[in-house]
Amino acid sequence: MSLSVMTGASGHVGYALLKELTANNVNTRILIRKDISIFKGIPCEKVFGDVTDKESLVKAFEGADIVYHLAGLIDIKGGNEEMVRKINVEGTRNVVEACIQCGVKRLVYMSSVDVYIPLPGNEPMTEVNRFYPDKLEGDYAKTKAEATNLVFDAEGKNGLEVVVVYPGACFGPYDFKISSIGEMIRNYMDGKFPISLGFGGYNFVDVRDVAKGTYLAAIKGRSGEGYLLTGTPATVDEFIRSLARAMNKKPPKIKLPLFLGNAAAPIAEAFYKLTDKTPVFTRYTIRKLTSNYNFSYEKAKNELGYQPRPMDDTVKDTIKWIIANERSGKAITR
Repeated sequence: MSLSVMTGASGHVGYALLKELTANNVNTRILIRKDISIFKGIPCEKVFGDVTDKESLVKAFEGADIVYHLAGLIDIKGGNEEMVRKINVEGTRNVVEACIQCGVKRLVYMSSVDVYIPLPGNEPMTEVNRFYPDKLEGDYAKTKAEATNLVFDAEGKNGLEVVVVYPGACFGPYDFKISSIGEMIRNYMDGKFPISLGFGGYNFVDVRDVAKGTYLAAIKGRSGEGYLLTGTPATVDEFIRSLARAMNKKPPKIKLPLFLGNAAAPIAEAFYKLTDKTPVFTRYTIRKLTSNYNFSYEKAKNELGYQPRPMDDTVKDTIKWIIANERSGKAITR
């Protein structure tokens, strides 16, 4: 029986992928640093280790046909460059070397749309297979770009096939660690987001669709190729209006202009550091919001059968999940 091994199973997309794999009766092993309650009842084998420990990876990958490498560190606050590089670049290097050493047939690596240099205007962006960290902004984007190049360079070594996926701004159920978008949704649910933004947007995508697309890339994707797993581009105001519809509320009438957003961002960053809250509004996010987010998923649609669901459906499901798991008195604890 073939075996799939995954890193990053406790993350937002990782947990969704674990659910996708087990729903398809895939024999799955996960590499984890510690056992936590969210894995209770999920039929998978657990191996303890870390992507920064190559020996633990070799142990985990023994006998594997497919390795899904999702473990990574997202840091939009800054000031953690050494750890971001250690996990995103050196951790990926360890994964690649362990795959080659263990004779793994296929490595599926989860990169990010952040590795793409934004094209001018609203020009649609499609897949490329070489990335330029020095032309990108932020430790996360730079390290993910370097790691993506490492993965592509490993193709063919000891017969290794490699496939890369690039998810958009993921949100949806299973947000145990509370993502930036998840924090914004919770704030809106609690009445702490009384205004909208008069600028910017994201390419929002359901975490479950990204998980399904990643699984499809593993079984259908061409080696040496990458696939954008994105959704429909939407402005932040459109996203907030979707939240309002889902909660039967009136959308905010006030829209924060860009110049005030730029002025407020440094204050917000200081607040996140003092309170250790999940960052939502920083200078980096403003720059991302105001850059091109028009990513095309046509290649994944045509070659993999990938089809993301409407944003409104994900918004409704996310709110339901938060209520059921955090506000019903029956919360799943980590």
